[in-house]
Amino acid sequence: MDLNNAVMIVTGASSGIGASTARAAAEAGARLVLAARRHERISELAEQLADAIAVRCDVTEPAQVRNVVDVALERYGRVDVLINNAGQGLHEPLEDVDPEDFRAILELNTVAPLVAMQAVLPTMRAQGAGSIVNVSSGTTLRPFPGTGAYAASKAALNMLSAIARAEFADSGIAVSTVYPFITATEFHQVLRAGSGPARREGGPQAQTPEEVAAVILDLVRSGAERADLLPTRFGGSYTG
Repeated sequence: MDLNNAVMIVTGASSGIGASTARAAAEAGARLVLAARRHERISELAEQLADAIAVRCDVTEPAQVRNVVDVALERYGRVDVLINNAGQGLHEPLEDVDPEDFRAILELNTVAPLVAMQAVLPTMRAQGAGSIVNVSSGTTLRPFPGTGAYAASKAALNMLSAIARAEFADSGIAVSTVYPFITATEFHQVLRAGSGPARREGGPQAQTPEEVAAVILDLVRSGAERADLLPTRFGGSYTG
C-alpha cells in the first residue's frame, strides 16, 4: 500500500511506538486519526503533523472505538490502515498475578484489537482494500519468566491476527503482526502490575520506537504477514 494520502488510525498514539508511527506515517504523506485516552497529548501531536485529528478513545469501550472510525469517515471518507498499538504490560511471576489484573490486560491487549478490527472491517471491505497491523510482543516467541500473563494476552492476539489474515484476505485486506522486543518507551513505567525486568550489563539494547515504527510502516507497504524484532541471540531474526 502506498502511504501517501492513506488514512491511518493509530491507537495508543499518545506516546512511544504509536506516536512514532504517526510521525513517520505523516512524513510519508498519510492522513492520521490519532486515538488515545490522553487527549491533550494526541492533540499536541496532531498539531505537529500535516494532516491529523485527535480523538479521545478508551479502546476497551467499543462505542468509543466505533466513534473513532465514524470520525475518520466523516473527516476523510475512508479508512485505509489500522495500527492496533494500544496495550499495557504486566510483569510478575505467575504465582503473584492478580486475576483482575490479568482480565484487564486481556481486555486491553486482546479484546480491544478484535473490536477495532471489527469496526474498520465494513469500510475496508467496501473499499476492497485495507491494511491492519497488530502490535504483539517478542515475549510470545520465547518464555521469559515474569511475562507469562502479558505474553499470554499477546499470544491470543497473534492467533486472532493469523485467523483475521486468512478470513479477510479475499476482501483485499492484509493483516500483519509485529513483534517488538525491549523498546525505549515509557512502557515499563506504566505496567498494570509489577516493576519490569531488571536491565543487566551486556543485555540486549533497547530498540527505539522509531525503529519499530519503520518496521510497522514496512508491513503496511508490503502486506507481509509478520515482522519479528526479537534479537537473534534470543532466537529471533532482528539484527539491528
